[in-house]
Amino acid sequence: MVEKPAYPVQLVQPDGRRVLDREHAALVADIGPDRLRGLYEDLVVTRRIDTEATALQRQGQLGLWPPMLGQEAAQVGSARALHPDDYVFCSYRETAVAYCRGVAPRDLTRLWRGVAHHCWDPDAVNMTNPNIVVGAQGLHATGYAYAAHLDGAEIATVAYFGDGASSQGDMAEAMVFAASWSAPVVFFCQNNHWAISAPVRVQSATPIVRRAYGYGMPGVQVDGNDVLAVLAVTRQAVARARAGGGPSLIEALTYRMGPHTTADDPTRYRSAAETEEWKRRDPIDRVRRLLEREDLWDSAFESAVRERADAVAHELRTATVEMPDPAPSALFDHVYATPHAPLTEQRREYAEYLTGDPGEVPARGEGVRS
Repeated sequence: MVEKPAYPVQLVQPDGRRVLDREHAALVADIGPDRLRGLYEDLVVTRRIDTEATALQRQGQLGLWPPMLGQEAAQVGSARALHPDDYVFCSYRETAVAYCRGVAPRDLTRLWRGVAHHCWDPDAVNMTNPNIVVGAQGLHATGYAYAAHLDGAEIATVAYFGDGASSQGDMAEAMVFAASWSAPVVFFCQNNHWAISAPVRVQSATPIVRRAYGYGMPGVQVDGNDVLAVLAVTRQAVARARAGGGPSLIEALTYRMGPHTTADDPTRYRSAAETEEWKRRDPIDRVRRLLEREDLWDSAFESAVRERADAVAHELRTATVEMPDPAPSALFDHVYATPHAPLTEQRREYAEYLTGDPGEVPARGEGVRS
């Protein structure tokens, strides 16, 4: 029988006061002044990345961007709980997770600019690229986790998804398999309350975390705007997975303060009053107030964080604007691992279309110029 939590786990209130929760506070007892400041820097830098990328899209430099404004604590807190050898399967909004896993700012926008099929090398950071197919990553994560378990690897695999994806059959199948076969997966749901224009109340008539109990796995609901609480519960779930305890579900209650993507207008389906209410729970303001209460805030630290955020944003913008367009024939690269006759024929036909020169077949990766 899986015990049900009575309330969302919280360690820091919106006004910066700590919450007396000895069990979960013990899980982050090592987070002293320097590491707490480090978490604050992560939150500020990743928000700056997000606002810069949104501006780049509005200026025509990106085709699309999925903002994460307001969800920084859920992502930073969970990502900083992971070990380097753990593997992350993301959706399309986990920019802060990617940053914490070591993805360089210059690589965050390649896919969204339309110059590549990917953003970063997954093997370099143990994290997949943005997944546009809603919920599919749950199956990928479960399969990877089970295979790693069979190989004897003591790692955890994390599947990030949203409240909207929780309605997808792929996620249900992933949880059934993971629970039945004790796959070491942490299912991390960022419940940001809106699946584009559909509110979470139409996604689930009961809290999403309760689904864990039906599948026979532990579930915990956490204040997703509290970076310390998220860090604590994710550490707990990851440790369980690595020790062979099987899967678990975390529901992080947060809020998407911006649009679903830059192609969306949230003012058409939600009220300004709702957004204002969640602004008062801003995850960055919360940590700043905690630092101020504990005499860890000063102007020098504030300036250093701002300079770091500006430097990262500059790197992101410069790299994005200067990204070269791919050669037309690059469309055929990396489709198959080995030569493939039909693809070679398609490459030849495309070369003829571009050049009007029958018989010309550009070499792999070579551009075609008219």
